[in-house]
Amino acid sequence: TEMKISMMYLMLALLCASCMKEDIASADMRVRTDASSYRVGDTVVFRFEGAPDNIVFYSGENGHNHALKDRLYADNDLQIDFKTLVQWGVIYDNLKLLVSNDFSGMYTREEIDKATWTDISDKAIFSTGQDNTPSGTLSLKPYLSSVDTASLYLAFRYTDFQRPQQNRWVIRTFNAVKVSPEGVQSNVATISNAGWNAVSFLNDSKVWTISATQLLMYGGVAADTDNDDWVITKGFKVRESVADKGIALKNISSDLQEYRYVYKTPGVYKAVFETSSDWYSGRKEGYAEVTINIQP
Repeated sequence: TEMKISMMYLMLALLCASCMKEDIASADMRVRTDASSYRVGDTVVFRFEGAPDNIVFYSGENGHNHALKDRLYADNDLQIDFKTLVQWGVIYDNLKLLVSNDFSGMYTREEIDKATWTDISDKAIFSTGQDNTPSGTLSLKPYLSSVDTASLYLAFRYTDFQRPQQNRWVIRTFNAVKVSPEGVQSNVATISNAGWNAVSFLNDSKVWTISATQLLMYGGVAADTDNDDWVITKGFKVRESVADKGIALKNISSDLQEYRYVYKTPGVYKAVFETSSDWYSGRKEGYAEVTINIQP
C-alpha cells in the first residue's frame, strides 16, 4: 500500500541519514620522517598518513612556532641606537635623552609636563665634537609599562643659556628595533619615520628642524635668550606581538602525501601540522607533530 511504501522510504531516509551522520571527514593524520636527525641544508621529507581537508605547517622556527600562533602580546624589548654631532661654542652635555611610558601622545607643553620622563642620557654616548658619534645600543625594556597596550615615547631635549654662541646639535641617524623573547628582531623606526614632533618651551625662534635625514638644532648667538626645546617620537607599542604564522599546504581541493622542507639553522624544532576537515554535520580539528634535530 501507499502507506507501507511511504514508511519504507522514511525508514531508508532515516537509515541513510544515520549512516551519513557517522561519515564525517576525519582530521586525523600521522606524520613520519626517514630520520629524526638531519644536517643544515638537508631536505626533510614529511610523509603523511591520513587525508584531512586542510593542512597548515609550522616549522618550529622563529616566527613559525605553533605554540605562539595566537600570541597578541609578549615580553618584548625595544632597542635603540643613534649618531650625533655637536659643534659651535663651548661644548657641553646640553642634549638629553628621555623616555616616558605615560605620555598622552598630545604634543603640547602641558601634556609633556604632565608625563613622567626618565632621563637615560647616561646610557648613551653623545658627540663631544666628532661627527657621527655612535650612541651604542640601548635597551629600553626597564622603562616599559606593565600595561600591554601602553606606548613608549622617546625625546631629545635641548637646553642652553644666553651666551656668545650656543651649541649646534645634529641627530644623524636613529634606529628602533623590537626584539621578541625568542630574539627575533624587527625594525620599527628609523630617523625618517619615527614620527618626530617638535615642541618649544623657551625661545621659539630657535627650534628643532625635522627632515627625513636628520634632526637639527642650530642653537643661538649672543642675542638669543635661554632655550628649551623637545623633539619627541611617536608612541611605540612595544609589547604588541605579531602572531607566529604557518604555511597552508593543502585544502579540500588538493591532495598531498608528503611535504619537503629545508632547515637552514641548527637546532631542535617541533614541526607541527595543524589539520582540519569540514563536513555538513560538523568540523574536526587536530594536529600532528614531529621533533626534528638539525645538526650543523
